[in-house]
Amino acid sequence: MKILFDTNIILDVLLLRKPYYISATFLLSEVEQGNIEGYLCPTTITTIGYLITKLKGADEAKKLIKNLLNIFELTELNKSIFETSCSHKINDYEDAVLYESARSSNIEGIVTRNVKDFKYATVTVYDPEELIGIIKS
Repeated sequence: MKILFDTNIILDVLLLRKPYYISATFLLSEVEQGNIEGYLCPTTITTIGYLITKLKGADEAKKLIKNLLNIFELTELNKSIFETSCSHKINDYEDAVLYESARSSNIEGIVTRNVKDFKYATVTVYDPEELIGIIKS
């Protein structure tokens, strides 16, 4: 199952955000074990780089990014995706880019804590607990 992880799921793990990091960590471990094909949008990498640099310094940010790149594949991101995202029904531009990147990369699902933000998505959108339930069944 090819799943795109929204930025908030990765940040839940990296920042140990309670209570979310428990389910996010489980999903990350499923990617590491090869039970899920995990994908990130390239914008997630740059967002994480920026935030972790501010919180923990550039060296720590680069180390975390390298680890993520060893675990996850990246979705496609190009000019066409940015242009399409400008006229998308998804109002939040960042979410529209993430969604269009997923769609262009033939992703089967997106995992996010903000399912309502993707109400116009044609790709299946899961909250973490829902995806965990599917994996465990």
